[in-house]
Amino acid sequence: MSDGPIHDCIERWHECVRGRLDGGLDALLHPDCVFLSPIVFTPQRGRELTKLYLSAAGATLAGSTPESVDDGIEMDESSGFRYVKQICQGHHAMLEFETEVDGKYANGVDIITCDDDGMIVEFKVMMRPLQAINAVHAQMMAAIDQLKD
Repeated sequence: MSDGPIHDCIERWHECVRGRLDGGLDALLHPDCVFLSPIVFTPQRGRELTKLYLSAAGATLAGSTPESVDDGIEMDESSGFRYVKQICQGHHAMLEFETEVDGKYANGVDIITCDDDGMIVEFKVMMRPLQAINAVHAQMMAAIDQLKD
């Protein structure tokens, strides 16, 4: 598209979320990608750490188990996770999402930055309310422990 590489990047992101992107997260994340989240205090640097956290988030927000996440994320409509707004321009996108975790409503944004080749170089998650963040934190840490084994 004429408005920067982010449009192709986000189309591929949505395919990845649906489990339909050849190569999964490896095809989308730059090797030096940085992941920022309310769940972890420090930036997580590199493709492998970013994949770990995005896979755990996918398992948590989709209500699936970490074992069902194979090198990426997959959320279908029945998971309750959905993007409700999207803003894209140049190298940046903001995707607002809604879901439910442990009976708690969760609302947040994924702020995605890509390079000229459409590879994600930064993935930042912001979420509210605090009760949802706490529920996501507990489930993500358990998912990460399982994914590391």
